[in-house]
Amino acid sequence: MTRSVYFFGNGSADGTREMKAVLGGKGANLAEMTNLGVPVPPGFTIAAHRCVSYLADGLVDDAFREDVTRALTRLEEVSGKRFGDASNPLLVSVRSGAAVSMPGMMETILNLGLNDDTVEGLAKASGSARFAYDSYRRFLQMYADVVLGVPIAKFEQLLGSKRVTNGVTTDSELSADALRTLVHEYQQLIRFTTGQDFPNDPQVQLWGAIEAVWKSWTLKKAIDYRRVNGISHTLGTGVNIVSMVFGNMGEDSGTGVAFTRDPSTGERRFYGEFLVNAQGEDVVAGIRTPLHIDDMATMLPGAYTALMATQDRLEQHFRDMQDIEFTVERGTLYLLQTRTGKRTTAAALRIALDMVNEGLITQREAVLRMQPNQLDQLLHPVISSDVRATALAVGLPASPGAASGIVVFDPDVAERRHAAGEQVILVREETTPEDFHGIVAARAVLTARGGMTSHAAVVARGMGKCAIVGCTALEISHEQRLMRIGEHVITEGEWITLDGGTGRVFAGDLPTQPSEVMRVSNGVLAAADAPTYLGFAKLMGWADEDRRLRVRANADTPRDARVARNFGAEGIGLCRTEHMFFEGERITAMREMIVARDLGGRRRALEKLLPMQRADFEGIFQAMDGFPVTIRLLDPPLHEFLPHGGEESTMLAQSLGLSRPELARIVAALHETNPMLGHRGCRLGIVYPEITEMQARAIFEAAVRAHRRGVDVRPEIMVPLVSDVSELRHQREIIERAADQVMGVMGERVPYLIGTMIELPRAALTADEIATEADFFSFGTNDLTQTTFGLSRDDAGRFLPYYIEKGLLAEDPFQVLDRKGVGKLISWAVRDGRATRADLKVGICGEHGGEPQSVAFCHQVGFDYVSCSPYRVPVARLAAAHAALA
Repeated sequence: MTRSVYFFGNGSADGTREMKAVLGGKGANLAEMTNLGVPVPPGFTIAAHRCVSYLADGLVDDAFREDVTRALTRLEEVSGKRFGDASNPLLVSVRSGAAVSMPGMMETILNLGLNDDTVEGLAKASGSARFAYDSYRRFLQMYADVVLGVPIAKFEQLLGSKRVTNGVTTDSELSADALRTLVHEYQQLIRFTTGQDFPNDPQVQLWGAIEAVWKSWTLKKAIDYRRVNGISHTLGTGVNIVSMVFGNMGEDSGTGVAFTRDPSTGERRFYGEFLVNAQGEDVVAGIRTPLHIDDMATMLPGAYTALMATQDRLEQHFRDMQDIEFTVERGTLYLLQTRTGKRTTAAALRIALDMVNEGLITQREAVLRMQPNQLDQLLHPVISSDVRATALAVGLPASPGAASGIVVFDPDVAERRHAAGEQVILVREETTPEDFHGIVAARAVLTARGGMTSHAAVVARGMGKCAIVGCTALEISHEQRLMRIGEHVITEGEWITLDGGTGRVFAGDLPTQPSEVMRVSNGVLAAADAPTYLGFAKLMGWADEDRRLRVRANADTPRDARVARNFGAEGIGLCRTEHMFFEGERITAMREMIVARDLGGRRRALEKLLPMQRADFEGIFQAMDGFPVTIRLLDPPLHEFLPHGGEESTMLAQSLGLSRPELARIVAALHETNPMLGHRGCRLGIVYPEITEMQARAIFEAAVRAHRRGVDVRPEIMVPLVSDVSELRHQREIIERAADQVMGVMGERVPYLIGTMIELPRAALTADEIATEADFFSFGTNDLTQTTFGLSRDDAGRFLPYYIEKGLLAEDPFQVLDRKGVGKLISWAVRDGRATRADLKVGICGEHGGEPQSVAFCHQVGFDYVSCSPYRVPVARLAAAHAALA
């Protein structure tokens, strides 16, 4: 029978940190700290599989209840207190903890076990009635919110009124009598709202809390967080039941959250915040703006010394930056949690490099510590250096980057306006986990309260969003839908700009400039003046030592090619020639070709396009000197190049010497019911071979001209939308004939390859035949996913999110490669293609080429390269290294 309950206390524990899948991260680390001798309050953890089974059938069997009862009895023995005892009560916290950290997304209840009798016992044992009733009112509020469904705002209203009537500004100033009255008011509120009295039986309280924590796995905020962060929905959460220690027992007590290194910059300094005479939720929820951890050295000196020694010990043991929650009870330090700390990408980069230099981790571990998608943060823009705007206010710089958007004060409004295409900034007094969907929708977050370890700061950092917290000058009026900063009034819908690197808040939509890494990559900033870039380059160098997959870029212009090369691209995997036709004289010549009445007219138009294409190719070859360039022949249906009515159609008809009705007839003749499966790709080149001939001539003329200038040219010509080997054979003959003609006339030869894009299921299934005519395969997984699923990328967005939400699909197949279906076709095609041609080069050029999970699949199947957008090249390089190291 699978074990369900694991105890920790008195210097030993039933679990270890390797048991995160069983105990959840919090439970595993509590066990590990206990085994290390770190001061942890005793308790026990209910294994995560119990959550999974409860959510499946809603049942709690008797054997399991007995296991919990035995663990609770053992906790009474270790603590010297009794659960529900009126004279010396044992109080516990009930907290969630999944295998993967989900900060603030699930529920916590503190001070469980209090009732009208035990509160008096707590007052007597502690010698402080004020402390006892402060703990009681907190418990009533948390339990009623989490378990009974009474909105927390109703309790906050009563608490706020109590502060006003007692003439105080903070909760800690309320007297014992005021708190005793507040407890009665809370109980009346619960009775009025639920129709029942608050449960006084601690056993009833305990099981209500356990079940509520399990149910919190299914809360919208938790589901959203898992979806955004790619966490499995099947893990479930552990439940940690821990003996309470109290930070609200007076001025010799307190609570805090700290990081062993700065989570924003990565600097090796202890960084944190704490409050005197408070409980932990006061810090993480941003209810009170906390003090800096350095102040603890003078206010709670003994506990501070112990904390400094403990934090160093934890970092050395876990070999990573730790996020620590602690409580000081009457001068004695207790650790409530340690976990790997959330950090910005710049901080993660610095920490990884520093830990290598300190000998704490290896270079390969440093590469694995950096998650590929994190690298996007290093490309975030910053406010332009030439901006001279005056900041309205300055808060705490919780997460870097610059962002502009319209102010919204409600997460639902943020989600709605974002869905309508607007850029929004979520402004709140402080955020709570219920605001998560609004944070996802927002470009940035601004809060009036909270510190660098508050919910808003931690979640924004983890998501790579700009955030400023603790902006004390900010006043928000939800009734009037406006905010005030000094004399400035900004109403909902007006623009503001945040600088997450400095904490400055500006009015209006300020211009931004590329980040440090981007500026170095674009050649406008010297690498020596960019420490983040130097760290980035070093880590990328380590990653390149380990990866086997090459990384190319999808680039259609010489500029894109240069950007890609600066990011480490080793060639171009997809140059879409049609993108060269959509501007200036090019689109006019293209339209002339389309409307031409005969072959001669088409050839005359194509002769105009040839030098334009040749110049583009020459520039790309120059930018990719020494690396391969894969050029896809014309792919989209011709109707995409023509206007469909309006003034543009009239002007086009005049320029082409056509009447408006004649042009309309041509456009109508090109209409297709389903153009994405119609006359496009190689089908155009078969019906109009002169198009393929012109493009091939342009490629080879550009290649020879570049080669004459000393450029190492490696063209690869790719025929799109092949479904049968006969199509590729037809197009290959035209391309080879053009190569022989051009190179014969120019008197110089350059090597080249001819291949095809595998983007149709039939092509994948007949890969052995197609490989007889192909030097390479490049998988166009955008169309291969469409044609395999029978889904339109343009229309599936209307219902695919529902599929993901309901678990019908684990991932959006257009974002993460579908291994079961599309992946199986790819695997067959690679196997059969190489059975025909052992040296067949294989790559991918769809959007999946820059997605880490998909890159890992490409590594496993034996691809030679992946290709992605220029700005995803670093992500793909790191993902390829992760795949190799796995």
